[in-house]
Amino acid sequence: MKSTINKMLQIVLVAATMLLMPLSANAASTTTGKYKIDPNHSTILFSANHLGFSDMTGRFNKFSGNFVLNPKGGSKVDISIQTASIDTNHDKRDKHLRGPDFFNVKQYPVMRFAATKVDFNKRGEPVKIIGMLTLHGNTKPVTLTVKFVGAGKDPWGGYRLGYNAQAIIKRSAYDIKFMPEGIGDTVKIMLNIEAIKQ
Repeated sequence: MKSTINKMLQIVLVAATMLLMPLSANAASTTTGKYKIDPNHSTILFSANHLGFSDMTGRFNKFSGNFVLNPKGGSKVDISIQTASIDTNHDKRDKHLRGPDFFNVKQYPVMRFAATKVDFNKRGEPVKIIGMLTLHGNTKPVTLTVKFVGAGKDPWGGYRLGYNAQAIIKRSAYDIKFMPEGIGDTVKIMLNIEAIKQ
């Protein structure tokens, strides 16, 4: 009786191992490939403290990007943001933010994040993106922490991937120093990205 139970346990363990092996491989294959960001289903947000009373949140309405994901190497990320598309739901403030005190969009119309290193977990999902952010004429290293949302076929016959990412930067590092006593130096950047496999 005991030997029969042991044999059954061995069979169950072997079967479980065989099932888990392809799952690990499939997890990596779901993310591998070249993608184009779908701006209609993605958002790029930011927040900064205002007078020590609240965190003001805004967004950029116009952006584009492509990325290549491969857990085995060769991953790339390239995102361009139109700085004039800044939107904090307040016309007068947005006009000021577009001016020389802040983004100076006439001289620096594009903010760009470019990365050539992406870290993956054991399931083949992206967890960290390391790259350079060019903003206001300055280029500095930035690391995005990534939460993989999902990947799969969409209703239109395509294949999509989604993730959320966050980074913290200092605006003073990019020479945006207006009103340091009222506006926080620390800026949180949040990306909710949906992309289509090419």
